[in-house]
Amino acid sequence: MPNLFDPLTLRGLTLRNRIGVSPMCQYSYEDGFSNDWQLVHLGSRAVGGAGLVIVEATAVEAEGRISPGDLGLWKDEHVEAFSRLTRFIHSQGAASGIQLAHAGRKASTPIPGQASVKEGAWVPSAPSALAFDEHSPLPQALDKAGIQRIVQKFKEAAARALKAGFDVVEIHGAHGYLIHEFLSPFSNQRTDEYGGSFGNRARLLKEVVTAVRQVWPADKPLFVRLSVTDWKEPEGWTADQSVALSKELKGLGVDLIDCSSGGVVPGVKIPIASGYQTPLAQKVKKEAGMAVAAVGMITGAAQADHIIHTEQADLVLLAREFLRDPYFPLHAAFELGKDIAWPAQYERAKRK
Repeated sequence: MPNLFDPLTLRGLTLRNRIGVSPMCQYSYEDGFSNDWQLVHLGSRAVGGAGLVIVEATAVEAEGRISPGDLGLWKDEHVEAFSRLTRFIHSQGAASGIQLAHAGRKASTPIPGQASVKEGAWVPSAPSALAFDEHSPLPQALDKAGIQRIVQKFKEAAARALKAGFDVVEIHGAHGYLIHEFLSPFSNQRTDEYGGSFGNRARLLKEVVTAVRQVWPADKPLFVRLSVTDWKEPEGWTADQSVALSKELKGLGVDLIDCSSGGVVPGVKIPIASGYQTPLAQKVKKEAGMAVAAVGMITGAAQADHIIHTEQADLVLLAREFLRDPYFPLHAAFELGKDIAWPAQYERAKRK
């Protein structure tokens, strides 16, 4: 049985362990550009022993940002700063990933802590003209040309991610953002080939995956993050539909499903508890025959190791725990009795 500090190979990439930094929005950027904050923020997690460091939701077009403070990869000028980041992550022995995203109807919102969008709000795009809640802007329903434009934007962003040196691309299909909005009948009320049936609602994601795979090399892994359930079954997007979709995505060249949940319906009661989403990952792994990542309230070394050792998931992605402890993998290895390499600069502090 695998353990937390066993390597994980996906296509031509081998991660040094099964611990990854989950994408976490920082809302700290201007015009989409990576900056010193991100270099230190994510670079320290690579120093801290993570096997994979995934950059937060990165907009494929300016209008696809959640807020004006979001990252972007919609123009060639963004590549250089990301290249600096990937070089440093690689120098510390970690792999680099980037989550490509479009916020859909959740776009054009204020940076956290600000009362409004100060630098010019924009009209969000969505599958249907349905606002997320009473505080959100009313989106414009995408026409077919608009849908194809966004598919192309994902493809172009993936090509830039390759130039920037990333090892993994993750397509964001969760948390109530654009791709998830197409998947869920709560946000998708279209009557054309992108709405209605399961196959129609999944069409956009499959087109994005196909387009990205055209420019993303065969030896590099491709991830998709799904909200495995809307937590309003059977009316919404369901875990069984996630399994069915994962099987199709595997055939299109997706290597791992990053299993999250919720986000498309406000006010839903989610049973948040320690490792509450791990059973969703286990279901997708078992029933779809797919590599998966577990995420959500994974906070301890023994817990993370148990998830891997019992084969509930192939990879654990930590978010808030990595904010609390950038060196979680180093500390987890000590707790679990594993002898792993520390950065040479920190070796004198290694606990024996």
